[in-house]
Amino acid sequence: MNEKIKAEVKRNEGKMIAFRRDLHTHPELSWQEIRTTNHVVTELERMGIPYRRMEPTGVVAELVGNKPGKVVALRADMDALPVEELNETLDYKSQNDGKMHACGHDAHTAMLLCAAEALVAVRDDFAGTVRFIFQPAEEITEGAEAMIEQGAMEGVDNVFGIHIWSQMVTNTISCNTGPVFASADVVEIKFTGRGGHGAMPDACIDATVVAAAFVMGAQAIVSRETDPLEPAVFTIGRMESGTRYNVIAEHAILEGTVRSFHPRVREKMERAIRRYAQQVAATYGATAEVHYRYGTHAVINEVDSALFAQRVIVDSFGESMLYSDRPTTAGEDFSYYLQEAPGCFALVGSGNPDKDTEWAHHHGHFNVDEDALVYGAELYAQYAYTYLTENPE
Repeated sequence: MNEKIKAEVKRNEGKMIAFRRDLHTHPELSWQEIRTTNHVVTELERMGIPYRRMEPTGVVAELVGNKPGKVVALRADMDALPVEELNETLDYKSQNDGKMHACGHDAHTAMLLCAAEALVAVRDDFAGTVRFIFQPAEEITEGAEAMIEQGAMEGVDNVFGIHIWSQMVTNTISCNTGPVFASADVVEIKFTGRGGHGAMPDACIDATVVAAAFVMGAQAIVSRETDPLEPAVFTIGRMESGTRYNVIAEHAILEGTVRSFHPRVREKMERAIRRYAQQVAATYGATAEVHYRYGTHAVINEVDSALFAQRVIVDSFGESMLYSDRPTTAGEDFSYYLQEAPGCFALVGSGNPDKDTEWAHHHGHFNVDEDALVYGAELYAQYAYTYLTENPE
């Protein structure tokens, strides 16, 4: 644990909070983070850290130590969500209607900038390079791949990321080995029957009935075809059928998502959904088209990196800060970075009932306990500093 890093983060806490609130006031959706990118660049220029703008948004910056060595990457995402903010009393409430930092990415960006400033103060004490990745478009799971395609992970030896987590109380940090976030796939199913008059169902094949039968029965794929010790989630979030109250629907379209932690479960779910859709359709004399798109991979923390992060957490904040949270079936495109280099992903608790910050992510009342920001910023910096000093070549 580096005491100078701790002091620098604390010294810049107010600046970090102000930056986070500014981003919160002016949220930008995926691939629209132009103002956010410009503000990050302004801060990097102030610190004297060389950077490269990515296309169309995002930034990669590098801080080089006293001599060449390993490269450790720190990642923060920057995009907001198409959510209407419901926190009416906040001085920094979103000014952009229908847009909100409802997942904490404003905090992530502010924490990483604060960590960068702390690392500038100790750059003469470590060998190697810290690469700062300010990533757009995480919410639509496109940003990480785009950053990687533009070279963000070239030469990286280890990668580390953080997510503010309202489901954990402030003053806790979790970085377990193994699964942390699930893979997140998208399913679209189109059932085609034969439309007709609502008074003459015998002359038709009702696509609405077919779709309803699929929705009601498909959970058996999870409950009866997957190992109960290997979780899976199959959710139908959208169903569209019919055009008028007295017209039997010819088509019904379902959209849903599949979440799992293991590739074999993911593959089995896809096969079962395709089979089930075809067989349900055949039962009613209809047909089914299934489009299954693989989204983000599961975030699986590499064992050595996660154990290293746990040690950094304990050294920096004490044993009481380390918490073991359960994996979540939410998705995170940080998984793509872990396909490129070993690393891990930590959750920094920000739930505080006294500050009303226990709302679920993506909710209009979501907010962050800003006391958690110093922990996230210091963890970013201490992880990079410790990694480079313990792995000088």
